[in-house]
Amino acid sequence: MADLSERQNALKTLEDDAENIIRLVGKQQVSLCLSQCPAFEEVVDTQMFGYSKEVTFAIRTSMVDPKTGHNLVRDLEKRLNEIYNESFEKQRQKK
Repeated sequence: MADLSERQNALKTLEDDAENIIRLVGKQQVSLCLSQCPAFEEVVDTQMFGYSKEVTFAIRTSMVDPKTGHNLVRDLEKRLNEIYNESFEKQRQKK
């Protein structure tokens, strides 16, 4: 079992990685038409896949507990959906 400081470090790393994904997608939101761009969906899918594997690894090595890990993934999915919906609404209002 990992000690407390190792688990805290793992959790911080996962939280930082989620923020990096949000920043990446946010930058693309400015430069791309997200609601109609297959490349955006590919980026999100790829980032979510990688992040979920990272979280799964942290769970399997007891660096984070399963509930925390699932919450991290769920929270990132929720935030990405908010960005997508915001972009969709902006595009809809332009029409």
